[in-house]
Amino acid sequence: MYIQNRSIPMVIILSLVTCGIYSLVWLYQTSQEVSNTVGDSDSPGVELLLCIVTCGIYTIYWWYKYSKKLVTLSERMGVSPTDNSLICLLLSIFGLGIVSMGIMQSQINDLAGYVSNGQM
Repeated sequence: MYIQNRSIPMVIILSLVTCGIYSLVWLYQTSQEVSNTVGDSDSPGVELLLCIVTCGIYTIYWWYKYSKKLVTLSERMGVSPTDNSLICLLLSIFGLGIVSMGIMQSQINDLAGYVSNGQM
């Protein structure tokens, strides 16, 4: 099991400076890490391709889907889950996906810290 702890400000700054290109890299990496950790067979490449081909419409669903996966992962790890799926969905609908990115990365960092402390 491997979930990478990333700096939230750096993720947001890199996404802004690269005009969203880093956000696609982050989406791919997050899809891969979370799916592998949860044990799903979702392909991060397909997830990324769907986000690009649908001009971001699938990305709105992606925020909801992966927020739910983080809840599942939290439950499996014995951590009290925080379900931010609706918040992330609404933020992405209103064009604030970068805020959803920060929220989701915060959850990932919490889980990564939990794993690195050997509490898993």
